[in-house]
Amino acid sequence: MENKWTPYLMVLPAFLVIAIFVAYPVFNALVLSFTHPETGQFTWDNYSYFFTDDIQRANILYTLKIVFETVIFTGMIGFFLALYLRFSNSWIAKVIGKLTLIPRFIPGLVAVQSVLVLIMDGGVVSRIASLFGLNFNLGWMYSEKAILFMNLWFNIPFSTLIILASLSNVKDSYIEAARDIGSSHFDILKKIILPLSYKDILVAMTFVFMSNIGSFTTPYLLGGTHPRMLGIALYDQFNAYMSYERAAALSAIMFVFSLGAAIVYVTSNLKESRWQKG
Repeated sequence: MENKWTPYLMVLPAFLVIAIFVAYPVFNALVLSFTHPETGQFTWDNYSYFFTDDIQRANILYTLKIVFETVIFTGMIGFFLALYLRFSNSWIAKVIGKLTLIPRFIPGLVAVQSVLVLIMDGGVVSRIASLFGLNFNLGWMYSEKAILFMNLWFNIPFSTLIILASLSNVKDSYIEAARDIGSSHFDILKKIILPLSYKDILVAMTFVFMSNIGSFTTPYLLGGTHPRMLGIALYDQFNAYMSYERAAALSAIMFVFSLGAAIVYVTSNLKESRWQKG
């Protein structure tokens, strides 16, 4: 009897931590999101508010636009950068490989402040231009461009490392054999590299989507006042308006967006065998 219950007793502390600090708050927030702030009755109003109010609907569309742009540019740049690092033996590739590790050790707030000083009007870029007699300002401050630039700074090194790890499955002998039979660079990319690495590319893009859908620091310091990203909109609902029910509803909406990205990843994995056979 003692041996039978020993495994359950060993996982019990971890289960309790998850139940108390994760499951219960999530459940409580979900219940709160369907609660009317005045009557305490069940209602869909907290959710419908974000899809019927012009400002909140603009915030959702604005956030999705920036996040999808971040995912697409990060995936493309990260993939080709990883290809270069994997198949190049130059000293430049080695230096870039080292540089991709740096953002992992820089606090987010410090990184955003550094970029702010770089791109702001009268900042580093403007001062360098003035040395050549140019009156030049990027004009990116408090705009979508500033947020996108900062997102790429954070996420390209991260996605590059994930994709680079997957490219280690592509052995040099595969590439050499393909070249021996006259395969073009595009054929090697399509029939060898992508089938062996596309799953990890999707992992990277999924993580990028999830980490940016609710981002706060970057849009708070670099974004404008309208429209605003959902992380800032959530902060406003909770802190400025003290509308805890709507804040809970917006949290659930953001979770659904992230869940959608996860479903795309899982569905793609289920089609992996079909991809490789094609």
